[in-house]
Amino acid sequence: MDKRLLGVAVFGLLVAVAGVGCSAKKKGTEAGAGGAGLGEEGLGSGGSLDRYREGAPLETGEQGPLKDIHFPFDSYELDDQSRTILRENGNWLKDNPKAKVELEGHCDERGTVEFNLALGAKRARAAKDYLVALGIASDRLATISYGEELPLCTEHTEECWARNRRVHFVVLSD
Repeated sequence: MDKRLLGVAVFGLLVAVAGVGCSAKKKGTEAGAGGAGLGEEGLGSGGSLDRYREGAPLETGEQGPLKDIHFPFDSYELDDQSRTILRENGNWLKDNPKAKVELEGHCDERGTVEFNLALGAKRARAAKDYLVALGIASDRLATISYGEELPLCTEHTEECWARNRRVHFVVLSD
């Protein structure tokens, strides 16, 4: 079994266990310690995993109204370019007050599955915190980490890895 298939199997098992063990969990709270779990509940479905399972290709921020932000290797710090994009995304959210969005944290393939799930969660949380600081209600924003499991690019190059280190924004309702 290759690393990616093993990672998907582990991810599926974690989703199944989280669903069984968290049935009484309050909606809108972070999963896991410090948000390093799979994600939040409460905004419905329609994220990248659901779309991928239905056979749709993975999207980038180029396809929708909200743009992706990217990160350096092993980092969840927002740089100036990310903050500019987040301000633009925040303006769209202010113009569309009924929209609810899922912020998906993604990583490149380097590192363990567990490390990348935690890093993806930190990336999504950093973006959410910035949007909340801009005045977007936190109950409109859910975070989830896919770690390395839904890559846009599968080549083993720095250019490809850089494309995968991102937070992707999925509009769930508007």
